[in-house]
Amino acid sequence: MGHLRRAGALAAVIGLVLAGTASAPAAAVPDLRYHNPVSAGFADTFADPVIVRGEDGFWYAYGTTDPLREGEGVFHRVPTARSADLVDWTYVGDAFGADQRPAYAAPGAGFWAPDVRRVGDRWVMYVTVTDTTVSPDGGDFAVGAATAPTPTGPWTFADEPVVAPRPGGGGGWLWTIDPSQFTDVDGRHYLYHGSYYGGISVTELSADGLRAVGTPTMVAIDNKFEGSHVVRHDGWYYLFASTANCCAGPATGYSVQVGRSRSPRGPFVDRDGIALSASRAGGTPVLTQNGNRWIGTGHNGFLTDLSGQDWIVYHAIDRADPYLDEPFGVNERPMLLDRLDWIDGWPTVNAGAGPSEGARPAPVTTGRVDERFDAGLAGWRRGAGDWRVADGRLTGSGALTSRTTVGGDVRAEADLRLPAAGTAGLTLGGRVSVRVDAAAGRLVAADGGRTVSAPLPAGFDAAAGHHLAVEVRGRDLVAELSPARLGDQLAVVSLRLARPVAGRVTLTATGGSAGFDNVSVARLHRPVRHAVAEPRAGRLLPAFSDEFTGGLDPAWRWVRPDPAATVSGGALRWPVQGADLTGTGNTAGVLLRDAPSGDYVVETKVTLDLGEETVRNYQQAGLVAYVDDDRFARLAQVAIWNTRQVEYGYELPFAGRPVYGGTIVGTPAATTWLRLAHRVDPVSGEHEFRAGSSRDGRNWTWGGVWTFPADTTPRIGLVAHGGADPAVTAHFDYLRFHR
Repeated sequence: MGHLRRAGALAAVIGLVLAGTASAPAAAVPDLRYHNPVSAGFADTFADPVIVRGEDGFWYAYGTTDPLREGEGVFHRVPTARSADLVDWTYVGDAFGADQRPAYAAPGAGFWAPDVRRVGDRWVMYVTVTDTTVSPDGGDFAVGAATAPTPTGPWTFADEPVVAPRPGGGGGWLWTIDPSQFTDVDGRHYLYHGSYYGGISVTELSADGLRAVGTPTMVAIDNKFEGSHVVRHDGWYYLFASTANCCAGPATGYSVQVGRSRSPRGPFVDRDGIALSASRAGGTPVLTQNGNRWIGTGHNGFLTDLSGQDWIVYHAIDRADPYLDEPFGVNERPMLLDRLDWIDGWPTVNAGAGPSEGARPAPVTTGRVDERFDAGLAGWRRGAGDWRVADGRLTGSGALTSRTTVGGDVRAEADLRLPAAGTAGLTLGGRVSVRVDAAAGRLVAADGGRTVSAPLPAGFDAAAGHHLAVEVRGRDLVAELSPARLGDQLAVVSLRLARPVAGRVTLTATGGSAGFDNVSVARLHRPVRHAVAEPRAGRLLPAFSDEFTGGLDPAWRWVRPDPAATVSGGALRWPVQGADLTGTGNTAGVLLRDAPSGDYVVETKVTLDLGEETVRNYQQAGLVAYVDDDRFARLAQVAIWNTRQVEYGYELPFAGRPVYGGTIVGTPAATTWLRLAHRVDPVSGEHEFRAGSSRDGRNWTWGGVWTFPADTTPRIGLVAHGGADPAVTAHFDYLRFHR
């Protein structure tokens, strides 16, 4: 697929985007399969991606400031790509020129992690400004905003930052990065921002979306979360956030976790009811590496295709090609796209299977009705009223009916601009109607004499662009109005229909001239109801296990013996060492034993009371899969500054030196159960170890996978190290292997 190798402002290519050679996509039958990464046609790396759909019918993707190709060396200032089908993408330029920056930005500032939203009748890009004029020492991050009439620009920076640099309590400046905007059903705008130094906060925005107002609220604890993104689904607000290190090359374990709340201000709690803001921080896994090509799966955006299926867009790292220009340097993080399922009220990627590698069913981007009004009204039957098409948009009043018949479970949608004191909407099968009533300030659904409605936000701007989506599944109808179909709903209604819908779709407008664009009707997606199976512990293998009831089993072997570790009272008691395994120090002891061949699950129960809130870096205890001091995977409950987490760390040799990273699993308690599920890949022969943790020994949270080469023989062991001040002892109740 071709791409433009052109730097400079996106405004320079607006003519190309709007010219006939880039007209809105035709309603052709799409390729029904796709492969990750979807950015391969135009970029080797495209980090922190978000996607929106423009009124021209195209989808637009935006990425962080980086070179696009290996060997290029040019840092693109928010590179932008366009697609008709969410699969094949073309680079169309950069949002900002080489000399374009807000007045408060330092000359060398980059722009990270853009978030693009519709606010009123314009588009707003929120972006991290990496260096400002507040401090000559750097590190003074801010959130800036730029506005544009269309997703293609031209973008103009606001004069002041949305969130200015904030001094940190521990010195320097809080990490005011990774902005994500959200508009609630009451019309209020919010901005989520922050990272490991300072945590994630939410602040209300002014009506124009360009200034933070009021007092911010922390919604996710520092030292665990960044890259937030909020979606409203079934009356809940879901805070997606990335955790662990984004950029550790072949040891990157970035992943996405989630919590939900009844308020956009939180508190957000995970599936176990634990707050993301707690010291023993909660977080239900949404997306994590599964042992295939992709690691470091994180910093997500969100979109919905024409069938109503939700998708997650994110970046990841190919573990065989982790850097843009090897070795080391910029981490190569292309853009991936995968299905987002909602199972028992919680989002998960590919039903819990994680990032995809092979061919997958593509998003639905054309429908049975698929109208962008580029060819007039050939597919429509005029009813009463006056309708006209100009510049690819339908305007008028009255009724206009499709010639195509629709029926069954369907999703119908349209971009709308309303008359100030009138209505506009869709009617299905000549009977079921959904209309936006600007005069009454309501979203209304009706089936014969049965009507339901929901209020529109105060100050609703009828003339601004909005998106109306109507889903009918059997006799159940759900309709929502949003600014731009990004999971931020302005109004939602549900209606039980008298009978299923069949017939044609009709566009209706009363009380003045309305505008319609991107009208579609597609077969409604079939939701996935069940998650893929998680690892289970089968029969116990006593020959490989140790209950610590009669001293230390002779099968154990030490790497760097620690005489302080003793067995008594049915437990291994091991004072946490002031030592570590990472890097080149390799001073910590490791207690090891051979593992059985084939697939197995190994478990331990460890009590390590690290308290809460206080800083106790980096005391930890848990399991380890170990080849040598430079190749291991360590699963432990650990103190990371003021948090307590279950970290699944990983070290491997790369380009002549050890590289360490990690991923986060579940939430620890004073006593935590830990598991490693070992699988031998039948094709590559690699050893795959998936990590799980539990607070009660019954309910398990499963996280990411680290791999070892086929020609290695990992042993399984225990560790207790990271710091001896204050003194604390880890108690291991057993080590059990299960087939």
